[in-house]
Amino acid sequence: MATVTPRAIWKGAISFGLVHVPVALYSAIQDTRPKMRMLDQATGAPVGYQKVAKDTGQAVDKGDVVKGMEVDPGQFVTLTREEIREALPRSTQTIEIEGFVKREDVPATYFNKPYITGPVQRGRKVYALLREALQRTGRAALGRVVIANKQHLALVAPAGNALMLYLLRWADEIRDPAAVDLPGTAADEGVNERELKMGEQLVLELSDDWHPERFRDEFREKLEALVEAKRQAGDVRKAPMVEDEPAIASSADVIDLTELLRRSLQGAAATPAAASTTTAKARATRRPAATRRAANDEATSQRAAAAAEPVAKKTASAKVKPRAPAKKASSRSG
Repeated sequence: MATVTPRAIWKGAISFGLVHVPVALYSAIQDTRPKMRMLDQATGAPVGYQKVAKDTGQAVDKGDVVKGMEVDPGQFVTLTREEIREALPRSTQTIEIEGFVKREDVPATYFNKPYITGPVQRGRKVYALLREALQRTGRAALGRVVIANKQHLALVAPAGNALMLYLLRWADEIRDPAAVDLPGTAADEGVNERELKMGEQLVLELSDDWHPERFRDEFREKLEALVEAKRQAGDVRKAPMVEDEPAIASSADVIDLTELLRRSLQGAAATPAAASTTTAKARATRRPAATRRAANDEATSQRAAAAAEPVAKKTASAKVKPRAPAKKASSRSG
């Protein structure tokens, strides 16, 4: 299994009912592919890309480049930075849970990227409660989260001692397998019983347990060995490479777990629509996130000041610090 990078990329809370679980997100995967840059053969300096107008072949300054969406072949609607920024989702530093679904009901094609969540501040107790409640019920928490100005469908599910956050694809991103010309049943395709039994026997003979560590990226290993041999031989060219580190977002507060659980259950019992989060009526009658956060603030006087902070501050703290602009034609990766 890949080693977890200890640096948190996002901090906030998992919110369900009146309860907030303060967590930090850590990437559950790491890129081990060889990273190569384009270099000038004569000088060894990194080579980047220029923005070139396709009609004239001339370079275009960064300030003269605008974004547009094609509405008809060759016809574009341009958008200003302000218009795009206005359409961006507002970050609430919260993974808003909208329902609890069976883990096996989510098709594998929806899973996009995994993260490990870890408790922060004094959130270990409520983190453990949510994890084991999901384990006992066989459910996973389905909701939404905004990370780096992009809204995602997300699933929170237990995996051992961890709560994993899986970013999911939206339903309209999934292609219907029926669009591919697939074969019918084995009988429809002329497969006889003898051939089926031979196929089953072969599968059983090659049956094994899950041991992913047995498999390695042989191309990467050979390339790394070649690079190391050249390094040992002194075949190294020096070139400046500068990269900024991303900033870490702000954290969330911790609330009184027992009181909020009790009030969440009371609220669910008092509102018939709240008995089911899987229907449209239930979702329509749920209290808005701002109301739930206000109820959390009511649990302790220490959170009153935090509740009074402007939303703009929380939004600004959720954004990851952008990297420094790349130098034209020299600093972008190849």
